[in-house]
Amino acid sequence: MGIRENIAEIKAKAGSARIVAVTKNVEIPQIIEAIEAGVTDIGENRVQEAKTKYSEIKSRFPSVKWHMIGHLQKNKVKAALLMFDVIQSVDSFELAEEINKHADRIVECFIEVNTSGEASKYGIRPQDLPELLEAISNLNKIKVTGLMTMGPLTKDKDLIRRSFKKLRELRDAAQLKHLSMGMSDDYSLAIEEGSDIIRIGRLIFNREA
Repeated sequence: MGIRENIAEIKAKAGSARIVAVTKNVEIPQIIEAIEAGVTDIGENRVQEAKTKYSEIKSRFPSVKWHMIGHLQKNKVKAALLMFDVIQSVDSFELAEEINKHADRIVECFIEVNTSGEASKYGIRPQDLPELLEAISNLNKIKVTGLMTMGPLTKDKDLIRRSFKKLRELRDAAQLKHLSMGMSDDYSLAIEEGSDIIRIGRLIFNREA
């Protein structure tokens, strides 16, 4: 199927969940096609790659919302703030401080939580979330509106569901609005567990993202 058909199928399954189109390794013409087919949110993993696309797409589609979904290094924060509306991958107080230091607006952020416990994944430990939220609450240019996680790399649906359920419980306890969880292989499970933002690349663009 083409991009338009892919998006229509995902929307039919996703219901009210917002689709963030993951555009890692995707060329500008394909991104434009996705936006014209109804995508309103773009997610990029790398600041440097986003720079190569941002100006052209922003000039044509100024209302599209840009999400930083990959690990953000502190030395890339200033560049990221010039492009991204939402930073979904805050995983330390030091990163939050750097964002707060350079921001000239209130920045919407999500805390990335490692709910699978996999050493290969970024994100704070679930038990560290309350302390981090308390510390960030003292930063005047950051507004934490949600939590983000990546499901475990497994075909075991019970393990994946457990990871998503854990994030929902953390979100509810923290009284936050958004849950960003679910990608191409597991977004249906994520939606069942309460996700309102799904990050989809491969199923839209027929690529590894």
